[in-house]
Amino acid sequence: MRLFELLLLLSNIGLFALTFLLKKGRRTVFVASGIATLLLVIHWTVEGYRVQLFFSYCITIFFLAISGYSYFRKNGPQKIPRFMLGSAYTAIAVMLVVTAGLMYAFPVFNLPEPTGEFKVGTQTFHLVDTNREEIFDKAREGKRELMVQVWYPVKVGTGKYAPFIPDTPILRYMAANYGLPEFTLQHLKYGSSHAYSGAEVSSAQTSYPLILANPGFGSSMFLHTSQAENLASHGYIVAVIDHTYNTFATEFPDGQITTSTTNVLFSPDDDYRTGRENRDKLGKVLTADVAFTLDQFELIQSGQIPSPLKGRIDLGHVGVFGHSIGGATAYDASYDPRITVGVDLDGGLYRLRESEDLRKPFLFINSESYFEELNRVINNRVYTDAELNRMGSTRQWMDQVTEDKKLELERMRETVDEGGQILYIENTEHLNFTDVQFISPVFNMLGITGKIVPERANSVINAYMLDFFDMYLKNQGGILMKGPDSRFPEVKFVTSLL
Repeated sequence: MRLFELLLLLSNIGLFALTFLLKKGRRTVFVASGIATLLLVIHWTVEGYRVQLFFSYCITIFFLAISGYSYFRKNGPQKIPRFMLGSAYTAIAVMLVVTAGLMYAFPVFNLPEPTGEFKVGTQTFHLVDTNREEIFDKAREGKRELMVQVWYPVKVGTGKYAPFIPDTPILRYMAANYGLPEFTLQHLKYGSSHAYSGAEVSSAQTSYPLILANPGFGSSMFLHTSQAENLASHGYIVAVIDHTYNTFATEFPDGQITTSTTNVLFSPDDDYRTGRENRDKLGKVLTADVAFTLDQFELIQSGQIPSPLKGRIDLGHVGVFGHSIGGATAYDASYDPRITVGVDLDGGLYRLRESEDLRKPFLFINSESYFEELNRVINNRVYTDAELNRMGSTRQWMDQVTEDKKLELERMRETVDEGGQILYIENTEHLNFTDVQFISPVFNMLGITGKIVPERANSVINAYMLDFFDMYLKNQGGILMKGPDSRFPEVKFVTSLL
C-alpha cells in the first residue's frame, strides 16, 4: 500500500468521523476537506490514479463540495432531513469499507529485492524464426515470432528502474485470464522492477553463464521477473521467453498484441489420447522456441544482433528452467547438447513416449499438491468413485494419467542418478512458483496460491534454484542439494520415496 493513497483513505475516515463529532464545526470540516483534496492531488501526481480508489476520490470531492458550500453559505447551514443524512452516512461508510477492501485485495506491491552482489540490467528482444511457420495463428505473416526479455549483471545502474510490466496494454488480457474485469489489474503498471534498461554489462567477470526460462500455459515472461532478477544479481544472464500464443498476451514492437490460441488444443470433450497428443504438439513448438532462442544468443554473442551482451555470454555453461508446461519445456529442451542442466518448477512432463534417458542433472521443485499426486502413484493408491465424481473424471481417464505419471517418475529417477534432485515445498500451490503470488492475497483465500507467505516461497525457490545452477554452471555451491537444511524446513526431499 503506497503512502499517499493510505493517507488519502485515512483522511476520508477522519472526515467521516468529524461530521459526527463536530456538528457545528463547519470551518474545521472545510479545512480537513481541503487537506484531503491536497492529498488526492499529490497521490494522483506522484503515485498515479487507480480504479480501486474510485470511491475514495468521490468521497474526497463530495466532502470538499458540501463543506465548502456550507462554510461559504451566508444564511447558515441548511437542515437536511434525517433520512437523507442517514442514507448518505451509510453510503459513505460502505464506500470506505469497499475501498479499504480493494486496497488490501489489489495492492501496488514491490517485488523482493535481489540477493546477489550485482546490480541488474534488462533488455528485450524481438526474434523471428524464418525457418518455422506459425501453426497457432497466421496473422504474423506466417513465421514464428517471439519476445524475449533478458536480465543480466551490470556495472553501474543509473536512473530509474525499468517498469515491472513493460507492455501495460496487455494488463486487460491478464485480468480476463484470471476471470476479473479488464480494468482490475491496471494498477500493476505502477510496479517497478529492480533492473535498469540497457545498462552496461558488469566487467567483474569476462563472461556469465546463460539461463533460458519458460513461463507456463497462459502466463507471461514478466511473471518470472523476481526469479530472473535474483539469478542475474548472482552473475547469470537470464532470458525469459514469451512463447507466443501460449501467453495470455504478448505485445510486439509494432503494437500488435497476440493472445492465447493454444487453448483450442485442449477440449473437455477430447479423450485422453487426443489430449496427450495435443499437449505433445504444443510441447514440440515450445521446445523448438528454446532451441531457436539459444541460436539467437549465439548471434548476440558474436555481435550479429546488437546488444550490450556481445562477447559476454558463456555459451559453454547454459541452463534452463520453467514453470508448469514451461517446466516440461525445460526438461525436453535439455536434450539439446548445448544445455548443461535444468530445473522444472511444478510441471508435468510431455513427449515422454519418444524421449530417451536425459542423462543430465535436473532439479524438480514441486508444490505440495503436485507431490501428493505423485505420491499417490508411488504408493499405488486407487481413486475412489467419490473422488472421481468430485473431480468430474472417469476411471479410464485417471488410469491413463497414472500410467503417464509412472513414466514421468522413471524420468525423474534417472535425473537423480545423474546428480539431480526431487523436492517439494510444504504449503505451496501451483502459482507460488510465479510472481502471480504477489498480486493479491485473495488468491491465497481462493486456494490459487498456498498458505506459505509469498515472500517466503519466493526466497526458498530462488535459494534452491541458485544453489543448483551454481553447482553445475559455476562449479560452486551445491550445499542445499545434499539434503534437508534447517534454514528451509518447508523443503522436503522425496528421493527416498522413489
